Amino acid sequence: MSTSALRPPRNQADPRAIAWWTVQSLILAVPLAAAAVAAFLLFTDRPAWLAGVVGAFAAACLVLAFVVPRAYYRVERWEVTGDAVYTRKGWLTHTWRVAPMSRIQTVDTARGPVQRLFGLADVTVTTASAAGAIRIEALDHELAAELAERLTAITQATPGDAT
Repeated sequence: MSTSALRPPRNQADPRAIAWWTVQSLILAVPLAAAAVAAFLLFTDRPAWLAGVVGAFAAACLVLAFVVPRAYYRVERWEVTGDAVYTRKGWLTHTWRVAPMSRIQTVDTARGPVQRLFGLADVTVTTASAAGAIRIEALDHELAAELAERLTAITQATPGDAT
């Protein structure tokens, strides 16, 4: 691996990721907010303070569904160099993952049904690390395929046994 200083990875997810993550959040938030409101309406004796709590909870679910994806987009980063795959995630606690090319065992791409609607894909780099795979999320599906191809070529040309 090169001796260059660790710096933040340069690449962000595709901008369409914000819409995809928002849809994912809404798939969870809308039923959760609706269930809270429905449970409140099922009570025959509803105290006024409970209406405020339920309303605030439902509003918070919906607001978070729109705010969290935008914040996540701002902090998630990735980069691939000739030496390693780098990712950084997290708002309060930044989690850095670095996988040297010599440790990469497999490279996979995945596209869920909602991701396909947005033309996105994820790349998962499995290493010989106990920490698990490195996941680069929400890339343009063509970029993801090119990245998987590039990583495969680099790792095949890199000496080592990936253990």
